[in-house]
Amino acid sequence: MQDKSNFQTESPGGNPGRKEAVRPSKSLLAIPVGIKQKAVVDKLVAKFPAANFIVMLLHYDGVVDGWRDLKWSDRAIHVAVRDQTKWWFAKRFLHPDLVAEYEYIFLWDEDIEVDSFDPLKYLRIVRREGLEISQPALDRRSQIHHRLTARARNVDVHRRFYKTNGHGRCYGNSTGPPCTGWVEMMVPVFSRAAWRCAWHMIQNDLIYAWGMDFKLGYCAQGDRWRNVGVVDSQYVLHRGIPTLGDGGKAQVSAFTSASASATDRLAVRQRSYTELKVFNRRWKEAVAEDGCWTDPYPDPATTTG
Repeated sequence: MQDKSNFQTESPGGNPGRKEAVRPSKSLLAIPVGIKQKAVVDKLVAKFPAANFIVMLLHYDGVVDGWRDLKWSDRAIHVAVRDQTKWWFAKRFLHPDLVAEYEYIFLWDEDIEVDSFDPLKYLRIVRREGLEISQPALDRRSQIHHRLTARARNVDVHRRFYKTNGHGRCYGNSTGPPCTGWVEMMVPVFSRAAWRCAWHMIQNDLIYAWGMDFKLGYCAQGDRWRNVGVVDSQYVLHRGIPTLGDGGKAQVSAFTSASASATDRLAVRQRSYTELKVFNRRWKEAVAEDGCWTDPYPDPATTTG
């Protein structure tokens, strides 16, 4: 019996009884995509060698045939469901038993430029540093929401940042996110073990995963301030382009695009905030219900002086 699977394709006329050669270890790159970002995604995927990576495209606009002319498209796995998010796809199509064969899971947004990124060099650093959850640093021209993710110069990796004034201070003895033990959700990279934990944290009905970033450290297979980090020497540029704000439409009418897209984006934002509240409430309820669990990070404060 087999309790796990993978995304290896098979020849319809092949010999199922053949003795299978030992395949080299691979990782998985999964990206939610819309046809309007085809050129950016093409450059991104081209950076990931076929010998080392399986590619899965999650088509949130339902358009698949428009990708067929790209030379790597036939080796990619295509999943198409309209108007769904990265985390909706991940919960349904990236079950830990399906991806158990892959050493690392790259679950990236589509609006990422990779001119300064080499995935093989990145993984060498991740293995050397023992990072179970990581992300490439963001080029400082990116849309940056949290300073921890911004690229630091002259280092390979950083695991914390410091802010000693204003709101949300971070000191050398701060022990929690977003000061340390934290990555953002647009370009996370998970080890096999970390993904098995993180997948169970994704809520089936909460499609934006807001709030989950502050809990990922529980999946770090040890101390989050040691096993979670940002890789600076291999960095990316996040363009910050809204995708589902226009409903995932491949083409939008000139008469309706501005007002409809604005309304859709507002609805997405409102749902995201609602999901954050629901996720945090469910976390607290789960902690209260499990009398056997001891929180390894009981101190909520990240701003002690």
